[in-house]
Parts: sequence; C-alpha cells; structure tokens
Amino acid sequence: MKNTLKRSILILIGTVITQIGLGTIYTWSLFNQPLVNKFAWELNKVALTFSITSFSLAFGTLFAGRLQEKLGIRRLVSLAGIIMGAGLMLSSRANSLPMLYITAGILVGAADGIAYMTALSNCIKWFPERKGLISGISIGAYGTGSLIFKYINASLINSKGVSDAFLYWGLMVMVLILTGAQLLRDAAPQKINAYNNLGKNNFTSREMLRTKEAYLLFIAFFTASMSGLYIIGVVKDLGVQLAGIKPEAAANAVAMVAIFNTAGRIILGALSDRLGRLRVVLFNFIITAAAIFIMSFVHLNSVIFFACVSGIAFCYGGNITIFPAIVGDFFGLLNHSKNYGIIYQGFGLGALSGSFIAAVLGGFKVTFMVIGTLCIISIIISAKIRPPKNNANYYNNLQLPGKIA
Repeated sequence: MKNTLKRSILILIGTVITQIGLGTIYTWSLFNQPLVNKFAWELNKVALTFSITSFSLAFGTLFAGRLQEKLGIRRLVSLAGIIMGAGLMLSSRANSLPMLYITAGILVGAADGIAYMTALSNCIKWFPERKGLISGISIGAYGTGSLIFKYINASLINSKGVSDAFLYWGLMVMVLILTGAQLLRDAAPQKINAYNNLGKNNFTSREMLRTKEAYLLFIAFFTASMSGLYIIGVVKDLGVQLAGIKPEAAANAVAMVAIFNTAGRIILGALSDRLGRLRVVLFNFIITAAAIFIMSFVHLNSVIFFACVSGIAFCYGGNITIFPAIVGDFFGLLNHSKNYGIIYQGFGLGALSGSFIAAVLGGFKVTFMVIGTLCIISIIISAKIRPPKNNANYYNNLQLPGKIA
C-alpha cells in the first residue's frame, strides 16, 4: 500500500514537471513583435504561427491514446519532449514563415498535444477517486509553465535576441519534459478495473460517438474554449477600446488573466470533486455569460472590465480542468486518452473560431453576442445532461447538479 502511494506521488510529480514544460508554448505572444522587427514579416502572419500550434496541439491528441498503447507513457512523453524541444531549436534557424509554421507550429504543437493528453489522462487513472483535483493540479501546472517562462523567455529575447531565445527555450523544455517523463508509469489495468467495479462501463471511442452525450459535451467544451481563448487573446485590446484604459494599464490585464486562469484550474478542479462537476461547470457558464453580456451592454470602467475578464479567465481555467474528469465519469477511464482526445477537438476549433467570427462579423461586441448565446445553450446542456444510459447506475459518483454525493 505504501509503495503504491509512493509510486502515485512520483507519477503526480512527474506529471507536474512535464506539464510545466509543455505549458511554456503560451508565451508565444512575446515572440511576435521581435520576429517582425528582425525579419520584416507582417504581424498577423507571424501571429498565425500560434494558431497553427493550437490546431496541431488539438489534432495531435487524436493519436495520443493509440501511441501510448504502443510505446508506453514514459517513452511516448520522452519522444514528444525531444520533438518539441527540437522544433523550438529548429525555429532558431527559421528564416522564412513556412519554416516557422512547420517547426514552431506543426512540430511543437503536435508533440505538445500528444504529451499533454497522455500525461493528464494517465495521472487521472492513478487517482480515479480524485479526478477533479488531479486534473486541476496537472492543468494548473500547464498554466504555471506559461507564467514562469513569460519572464524567462522575455529575458532571453532581450539578452540573446529572438532567434537564440528559441534555442535556449527548446533546450530547457526538452530537459523539463524528459525529466518529468522518467517518473511516469502507465496506470495498472487492475487499478482502473477496481475503480470500475463501482458500476461504470468503459466506452470505446466508437461507442462514445454513438451517444448524444458525446456531442453535447463537445458543444459545451467548444463554447468554454472559445469564450476563454478569445477573451484572453484580445484582453489588452478590449481594455483600450471598450474600457478606455491606457495601454500601459491594459497590459496588466494580461497578467491578471493568467493568474485567475491558473487559479481557476486548481480551485475549481478540487471543488468539482466535492460539489459536483456538472454543478461547477453550470456555475462557470452562468458567470461567463453574465460577464460577456455586461461587457456588451454596460458602459465599462476599469473596475468592471477587470472584474469581467478575471471572472471569464477563472471560469475558463475551471472548465478545461473539469471536462477531462467529466469525460472519465461519462465514458470510463480505460480509453480516456482516446475519448477525451475527440472531445478536445472543441479546443482546437474554439482557438480559431473566436477570431474568425470577429473577422467575418466585425467588432468585439458582435462576437460577444455569439459567445453569449453559446453560453446560454451550454447552461442548458450542463443542467440537463445525464450520463449514457448504460452508465445510469453511476449517478452517485457523478455528483450531478442538485445532488451532492
């Protein structure tokens, strides 16, 4: 028993170290302007790199489960760490946008997504009775990586130049992920099966896709991703244009959003184990919808603006932490990497959709109305959704809205 507990703790530590390395990709915005200054590329074309990274990240998760079955968690995450580090180091030699799209976009994104999904799912399997808390710690570490490396990468860019910064960033990421990977072990099937004796079935991906619940969860996760990612991506511009805040002060919103985003991942993930996952998700969508509509119809000052974007970031962090646990609750843990990889495509689409809608419809407030409408739909989904019928005997452990286990 003690050996099992010790092993589980080591798995958690390895996952945290790995996720810190993986989460560093969210410092990309630091590189946009320096690359423009060095190569005279257009800013929007440089910024497109991160959209490619995000899409490749989500797409890569589709293959994570099968690759883990063939290679095992330690070898797969180690390989992903090498590829991600190599992609960043090759970016230091990129002298054209297509090369940057391949190295920093496709290679880094796909490797990041595969390692992120498998490390997260594997850690949840080691702690099946605390899925919300463990998901919060793992995804919180992912967010912490961006906070730590915001300062490291900014310093590297200033002292070494933007190209060499990629080289040092890649080396550090590779060391972090390889170090964390050595502590990882695949969850024992008997541990998962023992938990499944509580009455929950394991769905294959094909079986999951035959249920309406899979599509409802996809819609809700897509909404959660788009609402959070769009606001986070334009938060400084929102402060200047909608709230009339000076650019220097509006820049503080970026740091505030990062803090609340990370806090939401840890706090709401842990609360979901106690209060119920769907209940917390329902609360998150209500807060997000309220903040979105306030920014649409209320005359904003700095206090209202910071309160709204902080609330959205906090709820977004909570939602992306809780949804992996919900997928495990609904469809079992045995095929969690594959099943959540499918639902996770809502993240990739969400990363692109907010900016696309804004470009097509024009303006922040029109986009807010679309997001607000989707939040209302997701509120209804969160309040009404139930597990698939052949998991109906698992209601108690799901802790549905209105029922605290």
